[in-house]
Amino acid sequence: MFDQESLMNGKTAGGGGERSESQPPAERGAGGIEVLAKPVRRRFTADYKRRIVAEAERCHGKGEIGSLLRREGLYASQLAAWRKLYRDGGLKALSDDKRGRKQKERNPLEPELRKLQQENRRLQKKLMQADLLIDLQKKVAAIMSMSEEELQREDLS
Repeated sequence: MFDQESLMNGKTAGGGGERSESQPPAERGAGGIEVLAKPVRRRFTADYKRRIVAEAERCHGKGEIGSLLRREGLYASQLAAWRKLYRDGGLKALSDDKRGRKQKERNPLEPELRKLQQENRRLQKKLMQADLLIDLQKKVAAIMSMSEEELQREDLS
């Protein structure tokens, strides 16, 4: 089996070797791929995306783009998406946006709009009260005119 010291140094009974943590995965070869306990999502800066898109545009020979993708550890779909974003909006489109729900842009006139809506509701309420008072005055006037007519009839008889 393995003794504790050889396990600590990364050596196995098969001879094998030491791990080279200083070399990037592309230089270590296929045997140097390390699997992490918890996967970490890679995040690419806008500058990195722009640089890769520019490098891909300079590739004209057969297999050059594939070589670039392998060297950088990228997929063709990522490059295609970055190219489309770059075409549509340039560097700003490639920028690192936060994931999740986006905040709505606040309308600069929103506070004034709320104030005017509140004032509108207040004035509508006041108008309704005024209409009720006018209706009441009409009814009182109708009652008063009926009373006068009845009084005049009684006086005539």
